[in-house]
Amino acid sequence: MDKSIVSFNRQALETITAFSNKKGGKLFIGVSDDGIPCGIELKNETIQNWQNEIKLKTEPAIFPDITEITIDGKQIVVISVPEFPVKPVALQGRYYIRKNNSNHLLSVGEINDIYLQSIQTSWDSYFYPNVDYKDLSEDQIVSFIGKINAGGRFNLSGTSFECLKKLRMIKDKVPTNAAMMLFSKDELYNNVHVGRFKTPSLIIDDKMIRGTLFEAVENTMTFIISHLKVAFEITGKTSQRTEIFEYPLPAIRELVLNAIIHRDYTSPTDIQIKIFDNKITIFNPGKLFGDITINDLKTDNYQAQSRNNQIAEAFYLTKDIEKYGSGYRRIREQIASYPTMYFEFCETSGGFLAAMGYEKQKISDKDKVPDKVPDDLTDKQKRILELIKNNKRITMVQMAEYIGISKRKILDNLNKLKDKNIIERVGNPKSGYWAIKY
Repeated sequence: MDKSIVSFNRQALETITAFSNKKGGKLFIGVSDDGIPCGIELKNETIQNWQNEIKLKTEPAIFPDITEITIDGKQIVVISVPEFPVKPVALQGRYYIRKNNSNHLLSVGEINDIYLQSIQTSWDSYFYPNVDYKDLSEDQIVSFIGKINAGGRFNLSGTSFECLKKLRMIKDKVPTNAAMMLFSKDELYNNVHVGRFKTPSLIIDDKMIRGTLFEAVENTMTFIISHLKVAFEITGKTSQRTEIFEYPLPAIRELVLNAIIHRDYTSPTDIQIKIFDNKITIFNPGKLFGDITINDLKTDNYQAQSRNNQIAEAFYLTKDIEKYGSGYRRIREQIASYPTMYFEFCETSGGFLAAMGYEKQKISDKDKVPDKVPDDLTDKQKRILELIKNNKRITMVQMAEYIGISKRKILDNLNKLKDKNIIERVGNPKSGYWAIKY
């Protein structure tokens, strides 16, 4: 990585620091931005003064190699900056890194990430303060070990304590941050805030999900699925009915796992999931980790890196994820049968945002979720259908609150809709859900 600059100034110092925090690089002093040598005037002690200024203004102090060369009769200085072994290096208390051929000022979270990468560890492998093994749920650990052994990627034997020790999640009875987030008896408030939105400002349903990370994945998926539209396809001579969800569930699960596993747990910001009529967005605090870029994710050509090594390892051993960065490829494969669906992602303020949606739902070139409502329904029945579309597990009490009528009148309208063969109840009264048949 090279950079040209006309004179030795503040920008030169920032570039030298940014190179040391990345892969190193060469800075050419006395060359214009378009690569034309313009030369620079040097005095007897100029280079020594530059070397001293770099040493005094950087922490830890860096000592790049500085040489003079001549190009087209012009005197040029080349400052060769190696990658610093333990990063990041600061320039007068500020930290820079090279990104897209420019100097990028690092945030507090990025500074922490670079430091942990440079010492080949991760935040979740540090030991959680003021707790010990008794603060972990034995049942959660046993379930975790059983899932690992059933998956076949690793075999664990011995007591729960011994198994966590083998996985380096505990030492001298003190759990790591990962162990606490995966198995803690108490809620640690690593929240997943998920809601169903009619508009960006109108919330239909809302839930704050806490618990261990394995529980958070399942509870988040349960909430999302309860708010998805479902179509039915009748196939075969036996008239077998197949449920077709509004979105491919494996793709949504992949996005939920990605958010929970790779979020920055040093940030107080929650994971935020918003379910709209035709779009789902998932935001997790913490931008892309390491050298991975948005373009890398689009091409699937990158080396997988993880902000939380022990958490990623745990979900890999239980076969919830693949370890080698194939998640986004699998998402694209899943939505291939949804021809009108899009999948977008970007880095945004303080984090990473992924979105999946459509303008008009179409599955395998045949509409599965018709929008036309029968003409002979009352306004209240139409509103009930809309509520069921948005949340197939909605209760009669919730319907009554939204519409402003009694639970008894809700039941009467539901029975009329069933008599007209417009809706049906699938499953038992408590754990089942409503299905729209028209």
